[in-house]
Amino acid sequence: MKINVLIVEDHELTRFGLKTTFENTDFIDNIYEADSAEMALEIFNNNKIDVVIMDLGLPNMNGIDATKKIKQSGKDVKVIILTSHNDEKEVINCLQAGANAYCSKEINLQRLCQVVQSVSDGAAWFDPSIAHIVLKATSNSEPQEVDTENARKQYDLTTRESQILKLMTEGYSNMEIARILVISINTTKAHVASILQKLEVDDRLQAALKALKNKIV
Repeated sequence: MKINVLIVEDHELTRFGLKTTFENTDFIDNIYEADSAEMALEIFNNNKIDVVIMDLGLPNMNGIDATKKIKQSGKDVKVIILTSHNDEKEVINCLQAGANAYCSKEINLQRLCQVVQSVSDGAAWFDPSIAHIVLKATSNSEPQEVDTENARKQYDLTTRESQILKLMTEGYSNMEIARILVISINTTKAHVASILQKLEVDDRLQAALKALKNKIV
């Protein structure tokens, strides 16, 4: 199934480059463009948008506030933050706003296309360059030695669930996990649902962060 993408970026050249890249994919149908958060919200409210590529440094309303409004709509939409900044507070604010992915603008365009496809399929992804920021912000102030095997037992994860959780922390989508482990997509989804319940989290990103923080994988 093809998806509709909204690019929110105030730099025309960057926006043009992203649009050109996405036009050469086979999984994207319609591509919408906005040079401000206000225009993005108008487009979002009047069209079916599956994935939003959101710049943070927008005029007037910034990308974080725009992300909050989009996620508060209740619609099934994924938001990918694309920025040149790796400020710790900014990263955490993006995650709290409901962003599904956080990418540096230095990301390879082919890799960005893969991220868009994975995120649209339900994966959560954050750029390796900010992983230490996310982990630092979600970890206790004092480091603790954690036994991985005991951590798994604490959450009663099966061997298969542990395998899937590890792949989730690496940014793989349900479809990719199913292919890697040679299991059906429905089986994968059932395992993911069980993992979220056992870890007592609401989504895949929270599961990945909790797994890394507590060294479950």
